[in-house]
Amino acid sequence: MPDKNLYIIAGCNGAGKTAASFTILPEMLDCREFVNADEIARGLSPFQPEKVAVEAGRIMLHRVEELLRRGETFALETTLATKLYQQKIRAAQQQGYTVILLYFWLSSPELAQERVKTRVLEGGHFIAPDVIERRYWLGITRLFATYLPLVDKAFLFDNSSGQPILLTEKLASSFSVSNDELYHQLLSYYESRKAA
Repeated sequence: MPDKNLYIIAGCNGAGKTAASFTILPEMLDCREFVNADEIARGLSPFQPEKVAVEAGRIMLHRVEELLRRGETFALETTLATKLYQQKIRAAQQQGYTVILLYFWLSSPELAQERVKTRVLEGGHFIAPDVIERRYWLGITRLFATYLPLVDKAFLFDNSSGQPILLTEKLASSFSVSNDELYHQLLSYYESRKAA
């Protein structure tokens, strides 16, 4: 029986998750199914995807359930600002999936806001700056507190320059840091939020 993988493509808004996914998933990971609420919303309402975000989220969760039932390898995209995926990860692991997290970090919420602003000018969907900032900090907090301990494998990248730099990787029980300075900057963001 072939390996079943669930890839979680994560990071704040504007981190480059979708762009990276269209290259990494089919070409490097042989993953042909990518479940993305933003893309679903764009399909439902191309000119105002933000107005159908809730419906797109429901469709996404239904599709995730269907793929888990069928035992297919797939990927989903998230900011990690929600704890919603904890249950999905555990269910996938109980069904024999290996859960692999690919997290794309930006060095500041302001950079995330600037990236989204550029995306909107290029025809992408709008997200309010305060929502971007809230998701930025929640995503980092939940990355360390919730998701990193839960997944089977993880790769954390700094995508601030648009060229992903590997910060660290978690493989089974080992954890190695590839870029000490940037990893500790990200970790310090988490620790400062945890202390607050």
